Amino acid sequence: MKLHLSLNNVRLRNKMFILYIFSVFLPIILTNVIFYNVTTNNVKNQRMKDISRAVEQINNDFRSEVEDAVTISDVFYTDYNLNEILETDYQEPAAYVEAYDSYFRRILNSYTPVYTSVQNIKIYVENPTMLHSGGIGFLSDEMKQTDWFQLLEGRNNSFPIFIRSQKEDQYLKSDPDITRDTFSIIREMNYFESKNNWKKFLKIELKTSTIEQIFQNQNLQGNIYLVNDKGQVQFTTDPEVNWRKESPDYATLQFPADSITIQPEYSYVSYLEDWRIIGTISEEEVLKDVRQSRKFIFVLSFLNIIIPTLIILWITRSLNMRLVQILRHMKKVKNQNFDTIKQEEYLDEIGQLTSEFNRMTIQVKSLIDDVYIADIQTKSLELERRKAQLNALQSQINPHFLFNALETIRMRSLIKDELETAKIIHNMAKIFRTSLTWGKDRVMVSEEMEFIVCFLEIQKYRFEDRMNYEIRIAPSAKDCMVPKMIFLPFVENASIHGIEPLRHGGRIEVQIEREGDDLIFTIRDNGIGMNEDKVKQFYSYLESEEELGERIGVQNVIYRMKLIYGDRFQILIESEPGQGTYIRVRVPVE
Repeated sequence: MKLHLSLNNVRLRNKMFILYIFSVFLPIILTNVIFYNVTTNNVKNQRMKDISRAVEQINNDFRSEVEDAVTISDVFYTDYNLNEILETDYQEPAAYVEAYDSYFRRILNSYTPVYTSVQNIKIYVENPTMLHSGGIGFLSDEMKQTDWFQLLEGRNNSFPIFIRSQKEDQYLKSDPDITRDTFSIIREMNYFESKNNWKKFLKIELKTSTIEQIFQNQNLQGNIYLVNDKGQVQFTTDPEVNWRKESPDYATLQFPADSITIQPEYSYVSYLEDWRIIGTISEEEVLKDVRQSRKFIFVLSFLNIIIPTLIILWITRSLNMRLVQILRHMKKVKNQNFDTIKQEEYLDEIGQLTSEFNRMTIQVKSLIDDVYIADIQTKSLELERRKAQLNALQSQINPHFLFNALETIRMRSLIKDELETAKIIHNMAKIFRTSLTWGKDRVMVSEEMEFIVCFLEIQKYRFEDRMNYEIRIAPSAKDCMVPKMIFLPFVENASIHGIEPLRHGGRIEVQIEREGDDLIFTIRDNGIGMNEDKVKQFYSYLESEEELGERIGVQNVIYRMKLIYGDRFQILIESEPGQGTYIRVRVPVE
């Protein structure tokens, strides 16, 4: 309470200054600090996610290439014909060449073009009767001294191994066919127990360029290391590490203090067990974008402080004097003294407020004494006009139909002495009585259907066997209220314009049902139908804004529904020449 009173005694200029300190200065400082910290953390987190995804993608691509080579090795490993060729003792070189050309060359050449990552496929055998060329190598004593052979010899299973061939290996120096610095899948071919007379080893080399392409991921501005199960770097994008000449231990590598290591957890198969793909990137690289925008944030903060300060000082001077003047004249209005403010008109909000205040003081009395009363009179006249329109529309009955019906009844009465005539006259009188009753504007659906039955009985009397009809009404719809004779004109239209031109077989089906808070009236006839232009004409009545005229029939009904329901009713018309007409009307339940 004391604070409230003390603020009331503070000048407007000082209030604006307090408002500036707590609503502009402090929020801007706090917002910019929070914005900078949150942005930095968000960028770092998002960048780390991107880097992790990039490392994961490298891992998946690398594993896919290795698994392709393993798949090829499985085919060679389980190929019975190939193992038989490798175990056969050839008496003549020609016999080996024939076996080589007929099968081995074909299977060897079928994989290298398909798997583009495979550079070379070679099988090393002890069989001395084979020619050691064209994908076949001799498993000599020198070859048996290589690391990969020793590794395979010490194992008790036939699973493949994945290694990188080094330049310094004696095996590589002695075999000019082997590509230097390659990654290879090697496995012993001992699948068939009956085909193990000679040792056989399959070696599938991968292209180093393919591995390099996988590891040169453009989304990672850092270094990638491929580390084997011994912790040695087998491949890296780090230009500081010469992985081609040596295989340094990853643990011995020196990294910058701000270096971030990304090593996702993966489950590898046996031939890649304990192999790892590790990514490193400097924190400065991760936050590079934020660092670049730091100056911009500082400049923006300075401008956000200085500019509002100048604007608030300027606006305070502009507001103070004119607000005091408006307040003084408002007190006069309170005492019913409608003096206006005498000053130049301005275009800002206070200037507009001053102008509107002057206009208000001039018009208040006029609005009370004149405009309010005139508005009430206008609304009363509008209500009377709409009621007159409804009454006039209800009184419009198609005279052509009445005269035709009466003439038919008169002629048939003269010719025949039938009780049927009395029934028709009763139906006609009921329709007359209903149409000329002004005091009852709403009827139940059951009453409306009685009018429709009277009309159809008269038409059936006219057309005899040329017309039949069927009426279905849902029990839930019988007691609903609708405007009087709202559906009858649709039945009249179907009878006169649809069925009357037919010579025989005319039929009209009428149905009324309730669906939620809506009544659904449908009528279907098998008459001559309407063309597209006629259907469009009916729809045009929905959009027409004509005043009440001499319209009759369906146009009458549509105009009445627009007056009564506004836009809460729907009409659907489907018709084609010679195919009859279907009309559905949906109105709200009253």
